[in-house]
Amino acid sequence: MRLVLVSQSPSRRMILHNAGVDPIQHPAHVDEDAIISSLAGSPPADVVSALARAKADAVAPEYPDDIVVGCDSMLLLGGQLKGKPHTVEETIRRWRAQRGQTAELVTGHAIGYKGEWVVDTVSTSIHFGDATDADIEAYARSGEPLECAGAFTLEALGGWFIDSIEGDQTSVIGLSLPLLRKALYSFGVNASDLWR
Repeated sequence: MRLVLVSQSPSRRMILHNAGVDPIQHPAHVDEDAIISSLAGSPPADVVSALARAKADAVAPEYPDDIVVGCDSMLLLGGQLKGKPHTVEETIRRWRAQRGQTAELVTGHAIGYKGEWVVDTVSTSIHFGDATDADIEAYARSGEPLECAGAFTLEALGGWFIDSIEGDQTSVIGLSLPLLRKALYSFGVNASDLWR
């Protein structure tokens, strides 16, 4: 039995690696924009859960005897869900809006094993620091936040600009270890069964 991480995220891989698991990484290619559009007006938890499940469903048939883990994170700020900014300009725009604010990072998880699924979300409050324009621009130009939900990282350069979090730190980085552990237990699998 192996753990298949349906993501190319180095941060999610790092969480698992640091927790004793060397996952198989198998990114899924799903039309995220179409899924988000089809769920317009839905609660944030439903959107990220649907994205996580679509990703996991795309690769699960190739791994019938393994644990398959799909995840998706988005930032909820001012009633709007924000995914990855993709560009320096959008990152700067978002950071100018979110500095000094509190937002919720919502991470959806779809965890499957032998046809059984646990689909759930974890929300964590993020208290953004009041970063200067110069730091915002330097951070955006570093490239680090361009492909990160909410345009930030907690575990690297972005950590300079996060005053505090309330909730599951691993979920902020991209994958909740407590939620994964509970899902494994529901399948009759111990977390230690996956350790290297």
